[in-house]
Amino acid sequence: MDQQIKDPSIVAPERTRRGSRWRGFLTGCLVLAVLAGIVWWTRQQAAPPQAGGGRNAGPMSIVPETIGKGDIGVSLNALGTVTSLATVTIRSQISGYLMKIDFKEGDEVKKGDLIAEIDSRPYEATLAQAKGQLARDEAQLKGAQVDLTRYQNLAAQNAVPHQTLDTQVALVAQYQGTVEADRASVKSAEVNLQYCHIVSPINGRVGLRLVDLGNYVTPGDTNGLVVITQLEPISVLFTLPEDNLQAVAKRLKEGAVLPAVAYDRSGANKLAEGSLQTFDSQIDATTGTIKLRAQFENDKRTLYPNQFVNVRLLLDTHKDATTTMSTAGIQRGVPGTFVYLVNADSTVSVRPVKLGVTDGDRVEVLSGLVPGDRIVIDGADKLREGAKVVVRSAADAANPAAAAKGTASGAAKGDGKGDSKGDSKGDSKGDSKDGADPGGGHHKRSEDGQKK
Repeated sequence: MDQQIKDPSIVAPERTRRGSRWRGFLTGCLVLAVLAGIVWWTRQQAAPPQAGGGRNAGPMSIVPETIGKGDIGVSLNALGTVTSLATVTIRSQISGYLMKIDFKEGDEVKKGDLIAEIDSRPYEATLAQAKGQLARDEAQLKGAQVDLTRYQNLAAQNAVPHQTLDTQVALVAQYQGTVEADRASVKSAEVNLQYCHIVSPINGRVGLRLVDLGNYVTPGDTNGLVVITQLEPISVLFTLPEDNLQAVAKRLKEGAVLPAVAYDRSGANKLAEGSLQTFDSQIDATTGTIKLRAQFENDKRTLYPNQFVNVRLLLDTHKDATTTMSTAGIQRGVPGTFVYLVNADSTVSVRPVKLGVTDGDRVEVLSGLVPGDRIVIDGADKLREGAKVVVRSAADAANPAAAAKGTASGAAKGDGKGDSKGDSKGDSKGDSKDGADPGGGHHKRSEDGQKK
């Protein structure tokens, strides 16, 4: 047989065109597959399957809370530093040797308690000298006064010149001035003698001793003898944004007492309760904040100077008409801020809500809920619109083992009959018979595997 031999220059372009078409076809298929995958994934994210929609999926276990009315506080949170109302460095007001220290480090002292004693012998001698000089000058004054009386009687009879009388009057005045100076010297010596006994000027706690016994102390010593710090009451300095100043000032002007609570660094443990005293006279231009001072009785000694604390200032209280709920029930997503509302048929529905102020673990609900509604506060992580739920108590939430046991027993009662017969026998024969029960009756199986 005769075969026609094609020219290679013609065959090669033909193969190239066929290869190009084939590659184009494969590329198109790949693009379509990618697009289909993207569309499927987007739909899965936008509209996830309903909970309980699977064949064997059961109801979700949740803990509900009933919405009620109550008071809720409008609070301001801030960072603060504990500051003593009085911190005194005890220094000597005279010079001398430290003869006695009458305190122990860490002692609680009262105003007027003895702290230390300085050698008083030089000051006792000075006081005695001043008193002796005063006695001498008083005697001179008394003699001059007697002479003055005599000269006055003689001058009335023109027995002595008036110049002598005037001189005696001046001498008496001079002695009177000297006596007053001597009395001042005696008073100064008595004060210096009192300074030998150093006493506490305030009630407070004694710190660490700064000078040892036997040292020569002077008024010019920089460190002093010891530092006494007042702890009862004590204050906390904290800052708030300048935007809150008007609200705080208005409440103080109305005469309101604004409670303040101090918490530890973590903000979980309450340390002390007090009240706001005042705020600074100017705003810090660099930070846009203003300083405030709150005072605490601190009878339990939970606050110490320079301690870092978290302060919660109660600015106002919304009374009975306020609808409140736990912050644990708040969910955020595509609808915005919402909660899962527990329906009467043991299903949940998404309910958008508008929230107000938050006070600890309670939040004000402005709209979306009414008193008596039940919302999910635990177990909402896998819920969807219309999902079936099993209600459990807060005690069960604290004891997961008991909750699991209760849920399993509840599921066994509701699903045990249908699943044990329908799934073990009906599924073995095929699902085309809708889970026919070999015992006689036909039970139509729902999507979640339960019989109706």
